[in-house]
Amino acid sequence: MITIDLRTRCSVSKPALTRFLRRAHAAAGLRGAVDVLLTSDTEVKRLNRSFRGKNNATDVLSFPAEPMPGLPEEHQHTGDLAISLETAGRQAEEHGHSLATELRILLLHGLLHLAGMDHETDEGEMAEREAELRRELRLPGSLIERSAAVPIKRVRAGLETPRVMPMAAVARRARPMQSEASGGSPSINGARSRSGGRR
Repeated sequence: MITIDLRTRCSVSKPALTRFLRRAHAAAGLRGAVDVLLTSDTEVKRLNRSFRGKNNATDVLSFPAEPMPGLPEEHQHTGDLAISLETAGRQAEEHGHSLATELRILLLHGLLHLAGMDHETDEGEMAEREAELRRELRLPGSLIERSAAVPIKRVRAGLETPRVMPMAAVARRARPMQSEASGGSPSINGARSRSGGRR
């Protein structure tokens, strides 16, 4: 079962987000349960400090679970995601879309980490898969893609012009920005945590 725990005020429809999470969960090829915590910058910062040794908030943290021997895959717990609603709100504004859309982008990104992908260490495979699933799930630019792009808010204000980069260049450019998280840190259940796109 997929659970979304709303610990802070949020105007996003929990049933709609849960439906999206189920679709993205299946599209990412996951079978076990995923728990999602939508919370504050303060709580994500606490989790980031506790499990990764990073004393700052980020947008999404992924905590893959260790498989339980003898349990069928569909009864396993795949892992947990923690998403900062405050950071998601700021990023939604920067990129010119709704909070609900931003949460969907962060959920997809986190699910791909739970599926074992890691844009910090791969050769662009996660960026390619995220772009493919983003199109399938009708989402705007992926978290990895846009980490190398100019936010739409700055383009609209005339402060910068948009940049378009090939996917391989996006993956190469995004990787150094993410290098702090390489390897992650153990979570409560012994899994490794990974962070999303912001530090």
